[in-house]
Amino acid sequence: MPESSSPEPSALCSTIAVAHSALGDRVQAESLAQSLELANLGVVRPRDVTDFPVLLFLDELGLGLQVTGKGAPGPVRAEFVTGKMGYRREHGGGAGQLVAKAVGLQKTRATLDVVDATAGLGQDAFVLASLGCRVTLFERNPVIHALLADGLARAAMNVDCAAIVERMRLLEGSSIEWLAQSEIEAADVVYLDPMFPHRDKSALVKKEMQVFRTIVGDDEDSGQLLASALEHARYRVVVKRPRKASAIEGPEPTTRVEGKSSRYDVYSIRALPAR
Repeated sequence: MPESSSPEPSALCSTIAVAHSALGDRVQAESLAQSLELANLGVVRPRDVTDFPVLLFLDELGLGLQVTGKGAPGPVRAEFVTGKMGYRREHGGGAGQLVAKAVGLQKTRATLDVVDATAGLGQDAFVLASLGCRVTLFERNPVIHALLADGLARAAMNVDCAAIVERMRLLEGSSIEWLAQSEIEAADVVYLDPMFPHRDKSALVKKEMQVFRTIVGDDEDSGQLLASALEHARYRVVVKRPRKASAIEGPEPTTRVEGKSSRYDVYSIRALPAR
């Protein structure tokens, strides 16, 4: 999932507010509004809100990013216990999944340290952690970071997910800055999923990405992030892209792992250890 840009608080204030349902956590809503410097609307129905196009909305299921107004799609959450991630955890295909192949899990029995430099809602990081990787996650957009933190906290309380979440560490700030301050080999693998280029209306993206577009823009520094990742990864850098999109500006990938709608550009630095 793409790491997003980090807008100024003033820009966020006119776009998004915090609110909760009657069953949502009022204290969490107040804390979130204060930390992000956003308006707190209290108890509302998102369909009735007209002053803000998007809400960070707390209900009995946790924190979601909710478009307001009548007929809006349901909330986008960082969800690991149920839904598609729950199904993927149980029936996802193990190391045969495309992201696992790209990272190299079929070629090594070693426990890999992975930096997910553009974590988004953490789905790929969760898959890698479920397969035994230790994953450090960065998401610099404060709104998306809040969603991810909430999802991981809820997953940590689930008996089937707790051990996986223990292998995931969510950090604040920009992965570019963290890599720049780290040792040369900061991780075995650095994984990047920068914001996909805009698509026209004839090829509408899924609900999740439509909502993201209301909060974040394109990653303008993808080339800089790739260069930094190549400097600090021990074995390889993996970049997720739309299947027909051009590679990020920089060196040509060593190889590609392609799926139906997306692909993984693999930049090999040295061979993975056998174990």
